[in-house]
Amino acid sequence: MLMTPRYFYGKIQSNYCNLTTYEKRFNFMGPGIITLIAVVAVLILWVISSQRKLVKLDEMCKNALSQIGVQQNSRWDALGALADLTKQYDDHEYNTLVDVIGRRRSITGNSSVADANAQENAITEAMGKIMAISESYPNLKADAMYTKTMDSVNQYEQNVRMSRMTCNDTLTKYNRLLRQIPTCFIAGMFGFVNREYLETPVEKQAMPSMKR
Repeated sequence: MLMTPRYFYGKIQSNYCNLTTYEKRFNFMGPGIITLIAVVAVLILWVISSQRKLVKLDEMCKNALSQIGVQQNSRWDALGALADLTKQYDDHEYNTLVDVIGRRRSITGNSSVADANAQENAITEAMGKIMAISESYPNLKADAMYTKTMDSVNQYEQNVRMSRMTCNDTLTKYNRLLRQIPTCFIAGMFGFVNREYLETPVEKQAMPSMKR
């Protein structure tokens, strides 16, 4: 029997007609379903990857803010020691310093930037009062304990300046990622919001050097 092209075409038609309706539908939709599954899988992987990047930067922001808290605690401790030194020179100013130091709060990774800025303002206010007292009482300024404590404060100031720069750099990276397309589309879905930056108090910008 001669097997012509028409013969093979007839065999293909016959085999297709013998397929069940389910098999025909599967053969027709198979490539489309595979493509759809692939697209969904890629989308899910992208969402997971983007969420992990946001989480990583969010944790870095919290860690940087907690470092600010550590530096502030060291400065609060030094301010407390300086306040004790002023007690024998000026009771009124000492009581004022105690009131300011009473505003001390611990800053952690879960604290807000506004809380850290408020603590920075309180520290700056207390330091300004101590410096004013030391200018009025030369004996206080010449005290060995005062000098040693002020040296520590100067070192803490350098540390907190570096910590503030690191924190704001990290906040910048985080906020930039939140604004970038396409990450911005999923940031809100997972509760990621824009973060504020740490500020340098105006009083500190105008404050003279604390070195003797």
